[in-house]
Amino acid sequence: MEATLNALGGILLNAIPTFLLIILLHFYLKGVFFKPLEKVLHERDEATAGARRRAQESLAKAEEKAKQYEESLRRVRSEIYKEQEEARKKWQAGQAAQIAEASRRAKEMVAAAKEQIAAEAAAARQALEAESGALAAEIAETVLQGRAA
Repeated sequence: MEATLNALGGILLNAIPTFLLIILLHFYLKGVFFKPLEKVLHERDEATAGARRRAQESLAKAEEKAKQYEESLRRVRSEIYKEQEEARKKWQAGQAAQIAEASRRAKEMVAAAKEQIAAEAAAARQALEAESGALAAEIAETVLQGRAA
């Protein structure tokens, strides 16, 4: 058994330089390879997270501008509708005024025509009365001449 322990001790003694070399290799790789790699990965992560953050900020700004645009569009449409309604009311008022004026002129024309017809009727009555008297005298004369003959 002592031989086994001696052999084991020899193996361990021979393994010490390998173990030290592996530890040295570990620290060397950690300092030369893994730390710069970790630094690059961290910077990359920061860059992608920053890009995402900037993209989210840009999206939020775009949404805000879209809301402002929609609000401005809504306000302009409302103003246009108000102007159209005012123009329509003015047009209707103008039409109503024209209709009232035409109605007034038509009433005046009807009244003037009635007066003219009344005047013509009165003149015709007077002419008929004057002619009826003359006709009556002529008829009477004709009848009287017819009896005398």
